[in-house]
Amino acid sequence: MKLLDALKWRYAVKKMNGTKIPADKLDNILEATRLAPSAFGLTPYSIIVVEDEETRKKLQPAFYNQSQVVDGSAVIVFAAWTSVTEKEVAEYMADIAEQRGVPVESLNDFAGYINGSLKNLTPEQATVWAAKQAYIALGFSLVAAAAEEVDATPMEGFVPSAVDEVLGLKELGLTSAVALTLGYRDAANDYLVNAKKVRRVNEKLIIKK
Repeated sequence: MKLLDALKWRYAVKKMNGTKIPADKLDNILEATRLAPSAFGLTPYSIIVVEDEETRKKLQPAFYNQSQVVDGSAVIVFAAWTSVTEKEVAEYMADIAEQRGVPVESLNDFAGYINGSLKNLTPEQATVWAAKQAYIALGFSLVAAAAEEVDATPMEGFVPSAVDEVLGLKELGLTSAVALTLGYRDAANDYLVNAKKVRRVNEKLIIKK
């Protein structure tokens, strides 16, 4: 399926049919998500993949009992770091040095630039910044899912503290920012399945200067 056709095909599915996503398709979606751009390349979030049915049942009340949480194949939670310190930056520099085969000392200026950019953020501001990076990854997940012909429903409608508690995120220095359910549409019972996709037309949406 060509990219634009895939994006026209996808929509925020309201009812899923319980069919499991093949492992290779899920892996492709996650790899595309991993490759999403992020400020400095730091990716200040974790991607929590919840396939276990019992855990998804525990999560459902936190998502206001939306059925996709249990009728889909997986729930992906994008969890932002609750703190971004020199420690996380140093770990990232070590990863760069290892993967590119360069001395970590050669990255001192880059590390200093990142630390300098982040040092004036309050913890709350840092978490908001991290969550914005997670939203970029969410966009990549949606596009990758469409390319794999897997249905995906982005979700902001949940209680973060409840999701964090079920998944034990606070202990990991994380907090849920946004989520995504993956699965396959229940064509017989989803009222949106045949609805025309409506977006603002180019003339109203795109401003050329």
